Amino acid sequence: MKTSTSEKVLLVPCSGIGKVHGLIAREAVYRALENTDPDKADTMCLSLLVTADKDTVAAIRHHRCITVDGCPKLCAYKNLEIAGGKVAQSVRVVDAFKGHKGARPGDGTALTDEGWQIAEEIAQDLTNKVNQLLTAGKEK
Repeated sequence: MKTSTSEKVLLVPCSGIGKVHGLIAREAVYRALENTDPDKADTMCLSLLVTADKDTVAAIRHHRCITVDGCPKLCAYKNLEIAGGKVAQSVRVVDAFKGHKGARPGDGTALTDEGWQIAEEIAQDLTNKVNQLLTAGKEK
């Protein structure tokens, strides 16, 4: 059975340009999408949402979304809610660091091996969350 468009889950990473936590958020989303059927998940650019791009706003209102925020300011989460989106799950990169005390993940332009490891862990969590949301949607 092919997944309909309305069942697709959108992964919405923060922008966090120039910040390592933002880079990890984006890379984790890209990695998760590499491991997920394109009919089941996609991403969108937060700046399009913030500038009220009509197609982007329509998409986040029509699909369940997982926000991925780099820092505790929760820009992706808050902007998605403000635009009327459906936040089904929220992931914070800073929470992933709890299991990596003293990690040196890199900087806003390049990740170290530790940074990539954290991004991979978040990507796996995102993949699992997408699958859980899709499974829960079929049970209704």
